[in-house]
Amino acid sequence: MAAKEITLLDYGMCNMLNVARAFEHMGAQLRITEDPADVATAERLVVPGVGAFQNSIHEVTSRGFGDAIRRYVDTGRPLLGICVGMQILFEGSEEFGDHAGLGILAGRVKAIPATSIDGQPQRVPHIGWNHLVAPATGRDWQGTLLEPLRGKDPAVYFVHSFAAEPADPADRLADCLYGGHRICAAVQRGNVMATQFHPERSGETGLAVVRHFVSL
Repeated sequence: MAAKEITLLDYGMCNMLNVARAFEHMGAQLRITEDPADVATAERLVVPGVGAFQNSIHEVTSRGFGDAIRRYVDTGRPLLGICVGMQILFEGSEEFGDHAGLGILAGRVKAIPATSIDGQPQRVPHIGWNHLVAPATGRDWQGTLLEPLRGKDPAVYFVHSFAAEPADPADRLADCLYGGHRICAAVQRGNVMATQFHPERSGETGLAVVRHFVSL
């Protein structure tokens, strides 16, 4: 059986090495590209990202990837955003000002609260391992990006100070709890999937997510 192809966007704001290794480890045929024209022929598209929202969306749009990603989504083929690559899919962010995103998903990116629900100071950024929980809607993971984690108590790795707040609760795929607050950890609307956590840094749990995306 031929290896499944993954197109990985390199727009200068990505942790390319670890992400690439994770997909190659899962048997994917990897194509890393800096050319927006390659997006049109992608079988599966991965949009990683690290750093600030403003810098990432500037690089994505200035290099011509913004419209290419939107057109790709309209084809119905699978897209995976990772960390800031998830955040830029939304309408905008409040990080260091007010910045427009790609608008593929409705909602905004907002700061993680600096205090817990009982008013105690908590560390921001949220760094380290945390467990995924079902969102308040009770959405099941069957038939989604997180299907391999059903029935488990998965812990994954986070590094972030801001998080998306989807306008439609139905888009939330998983949350984590931080200081008692629900933080959106993953979303999925149809063929658009994204994780705030880093699957490439989340051990066997993260690799299970990567493997499942490669299989789609």
